[in-house]
Amino acid sequence: MFAARTVLRNANQAPSIAATQCRNMATLKDISLRLKSVKNILKITSSMKMIAAARFAKADRELKQSITFGKGAQTFYKEAEVKPIEKAEGKPVKVLIALSSDRGLCGAIHSSIAKAIRLEINANPDTDYKIVIVGDKVRGQLMRTHAQNIFLTFKDVGKQMPSYGEASLVASEVIDRLGDFDIGYIYFNRFKSVVSYELDSQPIFNVDAIAKAPGTSVYDSVDEYVLQNYQEASLANLIFYAMKEASCSEHSSRMTAMDNASKNAGEMIDKLTLQFNRTRQAVITTELSEIISGAVAIEKKN
Repeated sequence: MFAARTVLRNANQAPSIAATQCRNMATLKDISLRLKSVKNILKITSSMKMIAAARFAKADRELKQSITFGKGAQTFYKEAEVKPIEKAEGKPVKVLIALSSDRGLCGAIHSSIAKAIRLEINANPDTDYKIVIVGDKVRGQLMRTHAQNIFLTFKDVGKQMPSYGEASLVASEVIDRLGDFDIGYIYFNRFKSVVSYELDSQPIFNVDAIAKAPGTSVYDSVDEYVLQNYQEASLANLIFYAMKEASCSEHSSRMTAMDNASKNAGEMIDKLTLQFNRTRQAVITTELSEIISGAVAIEKKN
């Protein structure tokens, strides 16, 4: 009678034990697949970190060589006391040049520029804004909210280091297609250190503002043709310098982001490995308990 009850109880428990084994095996398989995917992610982020570090070193060297391009124009505007001329009637035309790139995975590099431009436009509804965007990342963000203000866009930016030819092309297109404007700003990220950057804006001026500046009169043989050429050259210099600053900030931010991603992936691998080992040990313990219980039941039956 005792043996019959034992066999009956073991028969009733068999479906539950089988279901538990299936659940544990499924859990082990899921953990193993997730562990494999996280390890692959770690390989990708580590490779991207090394690539970003190499590109950052090159961008930092080129930035030091291009500082004179931006500082020269900035010094002239400051010493000549160039200021924008207020428009007597109608909406003032303000051009905003946003410098970004086509590549992501670099923190808030692009979103900070888009946010600043949105705040600028929303704070001045009586101004006619023309947005010139260099790079697809900022274009994608501003297209959702201020598509009507986007005047000109440039893509295929960020694959190579910025060159003066690209900056000259942007400056020429802005002057030729936009024509006259009252005031403008270049929005870019200024490089501070390997782990930090700050959003900055550089004002740009039209020919009338440069011609009527108090300090311009001290120069000899300054006519409209000379001022027009200088405006285009200074705009190209400022854009080139800002593109170098933005490129250096982007690569340093991507290097930091990939370093953090690699650390997070390593921590996740450690946790998943521990969970996998514990689950596997639980399965082994359960199987041993079942084997021992079956052996004891057979001995009692005999």
